[in-house]
Amino acid sequence: MLHVRSIWNGAISFGLVSIPIKVVNATESHSISFRQIHLDDGGRIRYRKVCELEDSEVSTAEIGKAYEDADGTLIPITDEDLASLPIPTARTIEIVAFVPADRIDPLQMDTAYYLSANGVPAAKPYVLLREALKRSQKVAVAKFALRGRERLGMLRVVGDVIAMHGLLWPDEIRATDEVAPDADVTVRDKELDLADALMDTLGEVDLADLHDDYREAVEELVTAKAEGHEAPAAPSGEKSGGKVLDLMAALEKSVRAAKESRGEETEEAEETEEAEETTGTGEDAEVTHLPARKSAARRPARTAPKEVGGKKSTSTAKKAAAKKTAAKKSTAKKSTARKSTAKTTAKTADGATAKSTGGTAGSRTSAKKTAAKKTTTKKTAPRKRASA
Repeated sequence: MLHVRSIWNGAISFGLVSIPIKVVNATESHSISFRQIHLDDGGRIRYRKVCELEDSEVSTAEIGKAYEDADGTLIPITDEDLASLPIPTARTIEIVAFVPADRIDPLQMDTAYYLSANGVPAAKPYVLLREALKRSQKVAVAKFALRGRERLGMLRVVGDVIAMHGLLWPDEIRATDEVAPDADVTVRDKELDLADALMDTLGEVDLADLHDDYREAVEELVTAKAEGHEAPAAPSGEKSGGKVLDLMAALEKSVRAAKESRGEETEEAEETEEAEETTGTGEDAEVTHLPARKSAARRPARTAPKEVGGKKSTSTAKKAAAKKTAAKKSTAKKSTARKSTAKTTAKTADGATAKSTGGTAGSRTSAKKTAAKKTTTKKTAPRKRASA
């Protein structure tokens, strides 16, 4: 049983079938309304209905309607005059066609109503029409008269109820020619791809989860002022206003923000992880000392490593190690292996050919020859220590 007041009583004409119905509003406004006041003293401002001829206020019961002619003449029209119009839609919602729902332009949608079966005899034909609309997956286009004018309507099923949307007449829809942007504007495929990515990232939403933030803010404002508190501060944030932004940058930023809000990784984060995996950053990473390579590259002409222990050359370090090993008189097998390795490395770095003697004397002879041939190396040693 409906607990709201019906605004119109009549019948649905479905061929030869007549379905008595009541029409009630399907929507309600939750907007906060304000009153006009006098700023000086806070007094309420009211509009009074005054008769121009008598210059006096009249009550609602004394007010009727009239049509104003082109010359200003007022022609009274009563409710009885309108009810007796020779049209079938005066008290009837006359169905004229059944069409697919996508044939109705949403621009034509107007006020929505619920149609309720009026009385027990109306239940059977009401349910028949409802089920027929469900099975056909179509909507009914109808004409009806309400509030002094004939209107166009669309009937569809909402749950177990037949709903009717008032429709604007086609000639009441304005053309878009004067509103469309300039025809020479082009959109690149990259911009479309980013727009698609943003649409996919935002995904879908349950309309039941959406609410009126503005109304809640106004209610908080009213409550605060009524209790003598300060009004809530406006949230801080960047607002573009009417500025023209970089479209690509705005789209990319929107996609990143949408992904972050949904807990998804952005492409930049994924690329960083892939780069780390490629370079092998981690506990087992091998570190290469670039300064050592550069130092070796600057000295390609050396024939043998020097005896200076502070050099960074690999051959020199190994040579020094071999000399120390020989001085300590370790086993002949270990000494020979180390000296051979040191001389082989020296051959590779300097391009010289030398034979391994496998003893301490050969090592000293090689060092003396190196000192005789490369006297300039002693001068470079201090320079290297200074630069280091």
